[in-house]
Amino acid sequence: MSGQAAERANVSGWFEGVRHVYPVRVYYEDTDAAGIVYHANYLRFAERARTEMMRCLGTEHRSLMQSDGVAFAVRSLDTEFFQPARLDDPLTVDTRVDGVGGASMRLSQTVMGCVEETWEPVALVQMAVRLACIDGDLRPARLPRVVRAALSDLVKDQ
Repeated sequence: MSGQAAERANVSGWFEGVRHVYPVRVYYEDTDAAGIVYHANYLRFAERARTEMMRCLGTEHRSLMQSDGVAFAVRSLDTEFFQPARLDDPLTVDTRVDGVGGASMRLSQTVMGCVEETWEPVALVQMAVRLACIDGDLRPARLPRVVRAALSDLVKDQ
C-alpha cells in the first residue's frame, strides 16, 4: 500500500469483503464521569463510519449535495447495547449494506471492541439503520445512479 493509500485507509477505514471497517478510539470527551462511553456517542461513531464508507466508495457528501442536490437523513434507527466501551478503548465500527432502494438504503452497523485478556472481538452495540435520500426541500429523492450501483454491489456480494 502506498503512503497516500495507507493514510487514506487510516482516516477512512477499509473494506474487508463487503464489510467496511472504521477504527475509533474512545477519548475523554466520549465518556461520562465513570469513564464509560455515553450512549449517544455510539451514534456519532456510526455516522462517521457511514460517511467514511461512502468516501471509500468514491462518494463524498459535499459533492453529492453540490452536484446532485441530495443528502442522506436517518429515517429509522434501532439500537441494541450489549457491553460498554471505556476510556482509551480501541474500537471498530463495522458497516454492511443490507439493502438499497430507489431513495433509501438499509445498513447494519456494529461497534466492536475486544476482550482485554484475549483480544477476542466482541460486539458492544448493534444498529439497524435506514437512510433516506432527500433533496434540498427535504423531500425523498432518488439515489444517484453511481451511488446506487456502488451500494448494490456490496449487497450482491453478501
